[in-house]
Amino acid sequence: MDIIKRLFQKKRFIIIIALIFSLSLTIIYHSYKPLPQGTSYEGDIHRVENIQFLYDLTYQKGQRKIHERMIFGQISKAIEEADKFIVLDMFLFNSYTDSGTAYPPITAQLTEQIIKKKRQNPSMPIVFLTDEINTTYGSHSTKELNKLKQNGIEIVITNLEKLRDSNPLYSSVWRLFFQWFGQAGDGWIPNPMAKEAPKVTARSYLKLLNVKANHRKVIATDKTTIISSANPHDESGFHSNVAFQVNGNIIRDVLESEQAVADFSEGTELPSYKAGAKEQGNISVQLLTERKILKHILQTLQQARAGDQIWIAMFYLADRQIINGLVEASKKGADIRLILDPNANAFGREKIGLPNRPVAAELVEDSGKRIAIRWYNTHKEQFHPKMMMLVGKRETTIISGSANFTERNLDNYNLETNLKITAPNQAQVSQDVLHYFMRLWNNTDGIFTLPLHSYEDETTPSKRVLYAFQKLFKFTTY
Repeated sequence: MDIIKRLFQKKRFIIIIALIFSLSLTIIYHSYKPLPQGTSYEGDIHRVENIQFLYDLTYQKGQRKIHERMIFGQISKAIEEADKFIVLDMFLFNSYTDSGTAYPPITAQLTEQIIKKKRQNPSMPIVFLTDEINTTYGSHSTKELNKLKQNGIEIVITNLEKLRDSNPLYSSVWRLFFQWFGQAGDGWIPNPMAKEAPKVTARSYLKLLNVKANHRKVIATDKTTIISSANPHDESGFHSNVAFQVNGNIIRDVLESEQAVADFSEGTELPSYKAGAKEQGNISVQLLTERKILKHILQTLQQARAGDQIWIAMFYLADRQIINGLVEASKKGADIRLILDPNANAFGREKIGLPNRPVAAELVEDSGKRIAIRWYNTHKEQFHPKMMMLVGKRETTIISGSANFTERNLDNYNLETNLKITAPNQAQVSQDVLHYFMRLWNNTDGIFTLPLHSYEDETTPSKRVLYAFQKLFKFTTY
């Protein structure tokens, strides 16, 4: 009996060791495995004559709520004016809503416009890349994507499993034990997107907890490209966002970066863009994806000198290197002003202010109050830009697109696309973005922002501890 007991204990010990070894190996490999070819892309520097700054704003003016919306109007125009091809890569693309609010029907309008364009030009290649979140990770189909596909638009659902794991402790368990069962089937659990959305399987929730995404918001045609922070998603319709539109040879870079996603997702061959003569404008623009975005953000912060201005408009700010870079720039005498979302709401659900509130407290403290911060005056919508601007003596540098300033967005976990723009201070794009920041900071013609103390409360120290714990173990959604 004792021999059998010892053998059983020994066997159990071997199984536990083997399990720990397998989990550790899975964590290491999927945290550091090679990126799919063509990701973490750094495009050529192009010289252009003009870049258009676009924005959506929701704000209070007296007793009225005002919505200024430019981005999807310009995207619609880009689709209408396309002659040879259209490629879109959009993260959130569905009409599910949950709060009873009458949101702008962005998803349906964009769907119908793409279909109309295809019917007018049956031979025109139109490709739509998107994220698994819209099918709740393979649990169900969506009417908008189905409709596009039925009308000849090529749909590419990004294969997220090719990306590195941003939540390695959980993802290692999921990869070893749960991924093999798939996600499709008769759903029985309420959809996290909205009550009206199709119910989902438990296996879809298990995949959701890996927390990775194709988070890009891009459109490219033979005429123009728009890089945005805005999703064509009804319940995001009142979010404040920014975008930049540029023409010329950078379109080729956009297509190259998107072809990489199509390739590792077993998608189609994207249309090609025939580059024209080398541009000679006084504005430089460069396409950046994934960790190359972080590289240029840090370089820009290191360039800051006394008297320079740094402006940031951001939904999530949590990356340690950027936080340290901001503190160092403030010590060198740069005038730093941040407008942050208070992280109070997410599609009708209350949030507790992570990560921005503890990060704001840390930045003010560590910079000796040299860094100034205001909160955007949100209600149920979000302040959703991801934009930084450095105003130097002669030149302005702007980095903006889909990437929040977090590890998940900038350290080769999510797919992201940004533009880096360098322009003379007197250039129209430089002036437009500076005017945008000044308008929000000074509450010109509306109540856009609130002082820092508006979201100070007794729980801020505990939130800093929770934030540190989440960052350490990567148990975050940001």
